[in-house]
Amino acid sequence: MREGIHPDYGPVVFRDRAANYAFLTRSTMASEKTIEWEDGNTYPVVDVEISDVSHPFYTGTARVLDTAGRVERFERRYGKKG
Repeated sequence: MREGIHPDYGPVVFRDRAANYAFLTRSTMASEKTIEWEDGNTYPVVDVEISDVSHPFYTGTARVLDTAGRVERFERRYGKKG
């Protein structure tokens, strides 16, 4: 790899504010904010709006749209053109 063209890759804490959940991983993202982690070290923290803990797809609270029912309701309301 060429020197000086790649961003720094290091430990970063991602914090999901909606679910009050944080996890430590490695990333190229940087932040001015820091947090003291469970191991006693201080790491940069990146606040995210959604993660696997709060996303409806992963939590099982996703709503399934009833597309067949919507089509039938449309046909009842406006009639089937034939």
